[in-house]
Amino acid sequence: MIISRTPFRVSFVGGGTDLAEFYTRTHGAVVSTAIDKYMYITVSRLSSYFSHRIRVSYAKTELVKEIGEIRHPIVREALRLTGLDGGLEIHSMADVPSQTGLGSSSSFTVGLLNALHAFRNEYASAEQLAREACRIEIEVLGEPIGKQDQYIAAYGGLRQITFNPDETVYVEPVICAPSTRAELFSNLLMFFTGWTRSASKILKVQKKATAGKMETLSKMRDLTREAAAVLTAGRGLDEFGDILHRGWMLKRELAGGITNPRIDRLYEKARRAGALGGKLLGAGGGGFLLFYVERQNRERVRRALAELMEIGVGFEPQGSKIIYVGE
Repeated sequence: MIISRTPFRVSFVGGGTDLAEFYTRTHGAVVSTAIDKYMYITVSRLSSYFSHRIRVSYAKTELVKEIGEIRHPIVREALRLTGLDGGLEIHSMADVPSQTGLGSSSSFTVGLLNALHAFRNEYASAEQLAREACRIEIEVLGEPIGKQDQYIAAYGGLRQITFNPDETVYVEPVICAPSTRAELFSNLLMFFTGWTRSASKILKVQKKATAGKMETLSKMRDLTREAAAVLTAGRGLDEFGDILHRGWMLKRELAGGITNPRIDRLYEKARRAGALGGKLLGAGGGGFLLFYVERQNRERVRRALAELMEIGVGFEPQGSKIIYVGE
């Protein structure tokens, strides 16, 4: 039995510039962090007593004899990529629901690939896992998504990730003191709107509109340098809240469906209560609202958003890892 653990992520700034429609014209960049919420994947041998050869358990359970019969597209293509053709039982568990803006789909893909490679007695580097996950999700399955989620899930930590026109990706740590990182995370408040949404629908519209939004997206990309510089300097982190706010104001311009009147109302309530900035995580339309709030205003913001469930968010320094190997 193999168990992998893969972190979810919070994307601070630059989201949307990891789409090929943007970075193939000019480089894209994001600042993202892995968080202490995880996707767990278990891969084990399936007893030969069963008539089926593959069991896949997620929100549904599939019992099939051939890979081509698997309905879960990521599981099907990950098995094909790794060359495993049966005799397997695969289970997934997650700390938070899917379709909430935390990159759960890519964490699932990266974690599944890591577990399958380990099951084959193979070591897969973070770079390999990220590239293979991008291949499955973007090239094979044609999902209208970018590359940042796969890379932060594979590498973990607090990262500045650059997407180059030649398809190379540079993954660099944001260098900051542990005390600065601790202050950053203590000032982050995250609330669940209660809505899940399909990122694909919003991203399809955004991809089509990219050519006419190059200036806006370039401004969003350039905020990554400001965000990284503030964290590296280790002082004046209130600027980080302002950067989040500016990024959210720009993101709202990219496509319809990213926000709605209720999200706008909640965001403004938090700002009036003292949040320096924030954003809706992921493609938009629902999921989690993230805010940067200094200590003296945290309780005011919590009271202002009392209708929402708050979810604690902490730092995860590592990417996808194998946490159990057994007989």
